Amino acid sequence: MTSPSVAAHSAPKPTPTYFRSKTLTAALAFLFGSIGLHRFYLYGLRDKYGWAHIVGIVMGAFGYLMLAATERTSVLGWALAVPGAISLLAAFLSAIVYGLRPDAKWDAQFNAHTNRQSDSGWTVIFVVIFSLLIGAFLLMTGLALTFQTYFEGQVEAAKTLSQ
Repeated sequence: MTSPSVAAHSAPKPTPTYFRSKTLTAALAFLFGSIGLHRFYLYGLRDKYGWAHIVGIVMGAFGYLMLAATERTSVLGWALAVPGAISLLAAFLSAIVYGLRPDAKWDAQFNAHTNRQSDSGWTVIFVVIFSLLIGAFLLMTGLALTFQTYFEGQVEAAKTLSQ
């Protein structure tokens, strides 16, 4: 005989019966993915990864402000900026992954209990293209600034040693 607490935990989660649009999900990931809006749209407000996006972007904002105030010398600023960058880049990657998923697979995962089928058009392709362009630009910019800061620090350390 199972106890009521075990039975409550083993009961399957009720599946929502509303239709989830692949185009809307990709657009939410592209526009508001850094605050997890696409995750909340798909999985509801109890999604821990959606909340992780919010925590990451808030930490990243504080890290960015610290780096701007200290001319990129704050170690704490760099440590706080990393979760924000991860949240931002993960949002663009999510837009690409959701947008490129075939409609049949999308419907099997998210719309199995509805009577509607997804019919993605050119809009989702444009979202994927812009996500790829902007995400790659931000990734390259972040890497360039990180390496520039590192090498500037190495040059300063070498000048100090040579004097």
